[in-house]
Amino acid sequence: MLYDDDDLKRAKVEAEEPDLGRSAFRRDFGRLLHSPAFRRLQGKTQLFPGHESDFFRNRLTHSLEVAQVAKGIALNLNANCPELRASPIDTDLVEFAGLAHDLGHPPFGHNGERALDDCMKEYGGFEGNAQTLRILSRVEKKVLKDDPTSNDVCGISAQGVDRRLGLNLTYRSLASVLKYDAQIPLRRRRSADLKKGYYSSERALVESIKKHVGRPAGKDEKFKTIECQVMDIADDIAYSTYDLEDAMKGGFTHPLALLTRIGNPALFKRLWEKVAKEVKDVTEDEVFAALTDLLQFSADGTSGLRQYAESKLIAGDGKMRSEFSSEMIGHFVKGVTLQPKAGRAVRFSEVVVARQTRVKIESLKHLNYLLTIMSPRLKVVEYRGYEVVRTIFDTLNSDEGHLLLPEDVQGMFDRLEDTDAKKRLICDFVAGMTDRYAVEFYSRLKESGASIFKPL
Repeated sequence: MLYDDDDLKRAKVEAEEPDLGRSAFRRDFGRLLHSPAFRRLQGKTQLFPGHESDFFRNRLTHSLEVAQVAKGIALNLNANCPELRASPIDTDLVEFAGLAHDLGHPPFGHNGERALDDCMKEYGGFEGNAQTLRILSRVEKKVLKDDPTSNDVCGISAQGVDRRLGLNLTYRSLASVLKYDAQIPLRRRRSADLKKGYYSSERALVESIKKHVGRPAGKDEKFKTIECQVMDIADDIAYSTYDLEDAMKGGFTHPLALLTRIGNPALFKRLWEKVAKEVKDVTEDEVFAALTDLLQFSADGTSGLRQYAESKLIAGDGKMRSEFSSEMIGHFVKGVTLQPKAGRAVRFSEVVVARQTRVKIESLKHLNYLLTIMSPRLKVVEYRGYEVVRTIFDTLNSDEGHLLLPEDVQGMFDRLEDTDAKKRLICDFVAGMTDRYAVEFYSRLKESGASIFKPL
């Protein structure tokens, strides 16, 4: 069976009524959907800053799309894989994973992530996926380990014990967002690269997840459930395709322009090297063929001027742009299959993408990254984002900086005795900021700022 009773257990037992048609995973889905952390995703950048236009995707709309693509993959696998006929993938759980996967992203995306990791390298580091697990299991203010007998609802007890359980989700739901089965070192050199994994503060939780959900049979195999794998693939598909759609709408590029740029030897070499890290033994010819197949939309013999006009029309017309993206999404989803292995539980079966499809996804994703995300216009925004996040953290981390925290966060800070825990609390607060709130907070610190009568 794909699911059992242990999957449905929570850190704190709850008196759950078995509502008709409402499973434990559906409860988790609801808790996530109504959480402040999920709502804040609307104020976090996906590709273009939110203030530029209401059209462009933000982290919230991106997450909704990832959830939909993940559900599509799950339905396709359920229909076509014999191993899933008797016990199919739970689509509520897969959608949950898609909705939750970006909760841990700080303001200003990967540049905000880098800034917080630089601030936290000597205190456990920072990484978006690790922060997602922490938000769901600790930061969100819904359930405490012990029911307070007084009006003391602070997440940290008077004795300095962290009693927060976040949304108190099922262990299987928490497993669905555990992408990297590695603990981030507690102390790292200042020059060390960003490390993906989970924080040392969640080490005991990860062990509980594995205890309830199980472990892969192979000694050296990483822990990654079938739902987590589906979510990860859906994220790549959505990221590679919909970010390109936004880039075209923003006037940054069009299909023929992308095809033309890969003729630059230096750029193509960088692109191939990035794809090669994701697809074993991929050749330059494979990458070139993949992009040509995706972006060459006109029949042979069509004049260059006609192709250019068609390419610009695809980028500029909403209907054609949508059809262009939709066709790619459908093609990518159909390339996902299940690869069971003898002796391995179905819940840890490998979800694989056909090689040609994987090369297309990775090539498109990294080409868009190199030509759009790394463009000077967006790099200016990223540079400012790093400075804003770093300044806010350093200020809150100064001698009396904690006095700038909101009262409820300050109350937890005062009760904590461990230095690492105090730093992590500040990090949690900064990471939870939307882009606009971070800019406003920075403005209060360094510029005239908003009225003192507006609460933090």
